[in-house]
Amino acid sequence: MNNKTLIGVDLGGTNVRSGLVKGQEIIKIDSDRISSKSDENLVIEQVINSISRVINPEVEAIGIGVPGILDTKSGIVYDVQNIPSWKAVPLKSILEQRFQIPVFLNNDANCFAAGEWQYGKGKGKQNVTGLILGTGVAAGLLCNGKLYEGRNCGAGEFGMIPYLDHNYECYCSGNFFSHFHQISGEELSKSAAAGDPAALQIFQEFGKHLSWLIKTILYAVDPEIIVLGGSVSKAFPYFEATLWKHLQDFPYQPVLKNIEITATEIDNIAILGAAALYFNQES
Repeated sequence: MNNKTLIGVDLGGTNVRSGLVKGQEIIKIDSDRISSKSDENLVIEQVINSISRVINPEVEAIGIGVPGILDTKSGIVYDVQNIPSWKAVPLKSILEQRFQIPVFLNNDANCFAAGEWQYGKGKGKQNVTGLILGTGVAAGLLCNGKLYEGRNCGAGEFGMIPYLDHNYECYCSGNFFSHFHQISGEELSKSAAAGDPAALQIFQEFGKHLSWLIKTILYAVDPEIIVLGGSVSKAFPYFEATLWKHLQDFPYQPVLKNIEITATEIDNIAILGAAALYFNQES
């Protein structure tokens, strides 16, 4: 049974959120804006301060999810969205020196997959894909019970694969609604909830495009479960049926029979996912 006390940190481009996780629950959260345009050391200090407000002597490790490019082995962050001053920041060594406990870093998509594997819909499974559908598309891959990052922590970038006249990100994220229909996904969801036929039709169109992305994932990694996250996943009931309809021609029917596709039900999965990096460390 997991009774570890850990800290998960969700580092965004404008905010840092640190959570104290005990067992399966977050028992304390600190959320603060960061001075994203400030110099490197000030932002680091803001991250340290956030962690300091939730840490206690029982904490065994700190996990951090970063929306950017990093080396998970050395713990160096090379680039973070909306924090231009961060270039080659040795965040792991800085925080380990400060708090004297192990620190694990990974990108936010891998944290999402790890979080679902440890705390969510992927619990008990060995092959989990966490597919984030938000302003963009990214995926974290758990293969045989371990995160698969690739050489440069770039595995799972399915959104960049060419599709139709652009790529999957253009058709399978919030970009689809704004670019092709001049409406936000949030507005469209409200209309669909009210039964608006035009809104429901747009979501059916989205589900058809998403089915091709799902097929690509099935061909590439053959997971047990695909968990959808990100803002668009909240609208899953409006495109779920169409998605499955357009998956039926997948040629490997045993794969289709066994795959589970669902949406996350955890509000603070970014914090839990960062904490879950502790359980995915190399033995």
